[in-house]
Amino acid sequence: MGEHVNRWPARLHVVTGKGGTGKTSVAAALALALAAGGKRTLLVEVEGRQGIAQLFETEPLPYKELRIVKVAGGGEVRALAVDPEEALLEYLDMFYHLGAAGRALRKVGAIDFATTIAPGLRDVLLTGKVKEATTRSHDGKRIYDAVVLDAPPTGRIGRFLNVTAETARLAKMGPIKTQSEGVASLLRSPITSVHVVTLLEEMPVQETLDAIVELTALHIPVGRIIVNATRPALLAGQKVTKAELKRGLAQAGLPTDGATVSGLAAEVKAYQTRLELEESLRAELAEAGHPVVELPLLSQGVDQAGLDELAAALMRA
Repeated sequence: MGEHVNRWPARLHVVTGKGGTGKTSVAAALALALAAGGKRTLLVEVEGRQGIAQLFETEPLPYKELRIVKVAGGGEVRALAVDPEEALLEYLDMFYHLGAAGRALRKVGAIDFATTIAPGLRDVLLTGKVKEATTRSHDGKRIYDAVVLDAPPTGRIGRFLNVTAETARLAKMGPIKTQSEGVASLLRSPITSVHVVTLLEEMPVQETLDAIVELTALHIPVGRIIVNATRPALLAGQKVTKAELKRGLAQAGLPTDGATVSGLAAEVKAYQTRLELEESLRAELAEAGHPVVELPLLSQGVDQAGLDELAAALMRA
């Protein structure tokens, strides 16, 4: 098991992707994979969607690290839904010792005011909490062997992770500046790896390539391109005649009239055209220069068995 985990050497794994590509499912499966062999991982979400709770069919997650899955071999996955308001209260208490006063601020709406006039502050608080969990230790040992962040989608990932640029307009000195610089340093170190989830479709692939260019320009390490929901390629490169289709229909006891055969021939042609497009998209992804991992389409949907299947595929990758 340890051999598989070592194939994903970073400690903070940021998972992004265009909406609809299944990034939350992939993030959860990666957390399961990294927990194999007695490891402890933390799965974090920051968008307020409670996607992790829905995926694991649990109650909505509080702002607290809770174990959601035990993994064979003694490992476990804990989950955390980071709430910007709670993160700000924690921040105020940590740096300014405003525990009770911070809670009072919530009552007068000061927290909403702060994150509205300075939207960059929200991302600093969210990424700051992720950094704290990633680097937290007890008695000289890391609390988590790995942290997996279900991050915002590709269209927002560069801005979300480039916290120093946002906070430069907020503060020139003090705790906010120090914290943002610490987060920026972590996100640009070998400790971090950003994985981009895509489908073999034109728009997700283009957003994936655009995100890789943006992250590379920001000097944020890109890990793997994860192609989700792939299917085995059937009839690839084969010429299928109407006569062959008619024989096949007859053997299956199905109608062999001209309309049926012609309709099926059109379906076969469209399918093979689709396969050619998928191969061209695979080639574009390969040219990006990062390892590509393909995950299967889950025939039964994303349940615990499906997540285990994806985790096993990621461990083999």
